[in-house]
Amino acid sequence: MSYAIGAALQAAVYQALVADAALAALVGDAVYDAVPPGTTTGTYVSLGPEDVRDASDQTGDGAMHDFIVSVITDEAGFSAAKAVAAAVSDVLTGASLTLSRGSLVALWFLRAQARRVEKGATRRIDLTFRARVEG
Repeated sequence: MSYAIGAALQAAVYQALVADAALAALVGDAVYDAVPPGTTTGTYVSLGPEDVRDASDQTGDGAMHDFIVSVITDEAGFSAAKAVAAAVSDVLTGASLTLSRGSLVALWFLRAQARRVEKGATRRIDLTFRARVEG
């Protein structure tokens, strides 16, 4: 097992999200690998935590990456956040991403959690995806 493909996977996910026209229509350029310092307002997408485990077999090294993409908004209700979450899911579920190192075998949606945060003023949806990589 190796974590060597982690950065390449993250970069490919980020590029797929920023390049998608439907997602851009909803959030503009507010797709972040690292949220800018200070208070961020409006609706945005942020790459989040990741858990990785070995998935090597007789044919070579591999890993399973479970990673979170978050949709955060200060708009009232969940409607806007759910529209953005759907666009994120459309971009990533089953995507054939080209990695700068290794290769993506499969990418699928695992689960989502929608909740209010910051005393209910902010809505957040955490989408968890699983990527099987090798190389």
